[in-house]
Amino acid sequence: MLIEDAIAVLQIHEIPGKATKMRAYHKVDRAYWGLRNRVLDDQARLWRQELPLEERLQLASDLWNCNAYEARICASKLLTQARIRPKDSSAWKLIKSWISDLDSTEISDHLCVAGQRRLNFDSSRIQEVETWTLSPHMWTRRAALMITLPWTKHRNPKPHNLAIREQVLCWIASYTDDQDTLIQRSVAWWLSELSRKNPERVRLFMKEHGHKMRNFARKDASRLVPPEPATAK
Repeated sequence: MLIEDAIAVLQIHEIPGKATKMRAYHKVDRAYWGLRNRVLDDQARLWRQELPLEERLQLASDLWNCNAYEARICASKLLTQARIRPKDSSAWKLIKSWISDLDSTEISDHLCVAGQRRLNFDSSRIQEVETWTLSPHMWTRRAALMITLPWTKHRNPKPHNLAIREQVLCWIASYTDDQDTLIQRSVAWWLSELSRKNPERVRLFMKEHGHKMRNFARKDASRLVPPEPATAK
């Protein structure tokens, strides 16, 4: 599919005046088309069903490169699925190539959801993600946590999943020294999600590293952790 045709299909759903409001809200200098997220969901689902993998990868790449807000979100959604057949290595490579372009919370979160599927499919990729934690690019460092959020969800993780969880907690420990607001929010988000399944592990983490976190991040990370039982005198 030609990128011009794909853009035309999306832009017919423009809501008059919405693009101006989006530009003011997101505060990032790029094109905005004024589309509802539902339109992007529906169109990406249709293209995933209709387009052969190589054509879909090319369309995703072209949409990302045009740099419009909705185009980048739609590109991410084109790669968001549990299994990509016959193999997903090209999709993972494409997702990785976009990480250094991130400059927006919403685009980053959509891309990381796509990346979560690919990382869950082949968890050995965690070693590649670990290199992101050393990047000078804040959005790349943040993406390392957002893409590993599924590892907060296991109530009784298998040994390899527990190992990944502990690996990410080591990254987070180093992140607590980073006072950037978005990094602190990502730390709090990851810990808060983990506290739903394993509050004791979060309590232990906060005892060891919480003093380095900003006040709002400490509160957000601990809000679901029940108070520690009082010791008998």
